[in-house]
Amino acid sequence: MPGNRPPKVRSGNEPRPAPATESAGPGAWAHSRAALDRLERLLRCSRCNIFGLRPVDYADSENMKSLLLLPEKNESSSTSRCSVMSTGQHRGGPRVLIGSGLSSEQQKMLSELAAVLKAKKCTEFDSTVTHVIVPGDTIQSTLKYMLGILNGCWILKFEWVKVCLQRKEYEQEEKYEIPEGPQRARLNREQLLPKLFDGCYFYFGGTFKHHPKDNLIKLVTAAGGQILSRKPKPDSDVTQTINTVAYHAKPDSDQRLCTQYIIYEDLSNHRPEKVRQGKVWMAPSSWFIDCVMSFELLPLDS
Repeated sequence: MPGNRPPKVRSGNEPRPAPATESAGPGAWAHSRAALDRLERLLRCSRCNIFGLRPVDYADSENMKSLLLLPEKNESSSTSRCSVMSTGQHRGGPRVLIGSGLSSEQQKMLSELAAVLKAKKCTEFDSTVTHVIVPGDTIQSTLKYMLGILNGCWILKFEWVKVCLQRKEYEQEEKYEIPEGPQRARLNREQLLPKLFDGCYFYFGGTFKHHPKDNLIKLVTAAGGQILSRKPKPDSDVTQTINTVAYHAKPDSDQRLCTQYIIYEDLSNHRPEKVRQGKVWMAPSSWFIDCVMSFELLPLDS
């Protein structure tokens, strides 16, 4: 009787039937292309390892390297959540403007431009800002300006606002961009590379008057760094077990050895004893600000 048959038990070594597959048709390439796109996005969003190397550094072909270095396509938030570049920062996307160090008349003209371009104008910096407008070539180290650099925004001279208002239309930004640090930061974001202080830790000791400590902490956070609540000790086991490296440290610079910084206010009368041992170095706040403004990990004076 069929009902009396003992149930068949599959042996662990018995091959299982292969899953049903569809024949390779016109859509096969589309499916494989989509899989490659997903893999490419995952590789882009991977952070560098403890040796400071990115996925592109392990690529064994020029084609793969070129793919990993291309800016990511503008996709919906459901498929690009790992991207460090918000959709608002893509060219042609929503523009969010903010002025830094502008006069009241210039702020008024910036508001007029926002209406012409159907853009949003902010008074306080947030992650949606795409354009930071400054008076001219003379740069002030305002919090808005430095946050704009660290977030890879367009940092533009006010002349851009004038030209756009005269023509009543959007003008390409490159001609009006502040060069060096701001441009490096924008290109860094477009290439989806780690932020300036990726792999770095900071402890702020003492009082800070020129740049308040709260502002300095905001800059560290925006630059992908970490805040230490306790002063690091060079000979501490905890200090020595931190294996991160500063991504933006040049191979021939001092920063290749250091990832933890004790920052002090160099404008104050009190000068703490210098620390430069192993992974822990002491640095003045002016060095910290210069790094932000130039978007580089600058060498420290001996």
